[in-house]
Amino acid sequence: MEQQGKTDLSVYDNSWYQPGSGIKRGLWYFCNLLFLNNYWFPLGSVKRWLLRVFGAKIGKGVVIKPKVNIKYPWFLKVGDHCWIGERVWIDNLDRVEIGNHVCLSQGALIISGNHDFKIEGFDLMLKPIHIDDGAWIGARSMVTQGVNVGSHAVLSAGSVATSALEPYGIYRGNPATLVNTRTILSNK
Repeated sequence: MEQQGKTDLSVYDNSWYQPGSGIKRGLWYFCNLLFLNNYWFPLGSVKRWLLRVFGAKIGKGVVIKPKVNIKYPWFLKVGDHCWIGERVWIDNLDRVEIGNHVCLSQGALIISGNHDFKIEGFDLMLKPIHIDDGAWIGARSMVTQGVNVGSHAVLSAGSVATSALEPYGIYRGNPATLVNTRTILSNK
């Protein structure tokens, strides 16, 4: 395979990216560390309140487990009755919108930024993520930038979504591929 060009991280420049003032980001860093990204603070009501104070739109009945890491709450919208599991990392350099009744299981990674490996300076690339109502993002799975997870879709544990997941589809693997269709039975 022929080599073409070289990466030069010394020319990397993301000065165009302004996700908030340094003071705002600094305050959030410490609040996130003290109240969300640890095992010692169990009060979900305070976590939800704090996220709202920093600009997140958080619906009713949202459950936030311990050791959750959220990059920028002002780029986050979470619908009603969602579960955000232990060690979930929402690395939202761009907007992340999560519908109602969504489950993000333990260790899931939602990442809306990446680097352009085709550019010598490894430029930052951002695209929003949208996770529709009723979706389930399995334990230790990853949703990458620009992905739309359809209504009630399932991303199986340890899988990586790099493109759209269709509604009610069950996806598995890296990259995730459709393996089945989800049927939801009534509890009644």
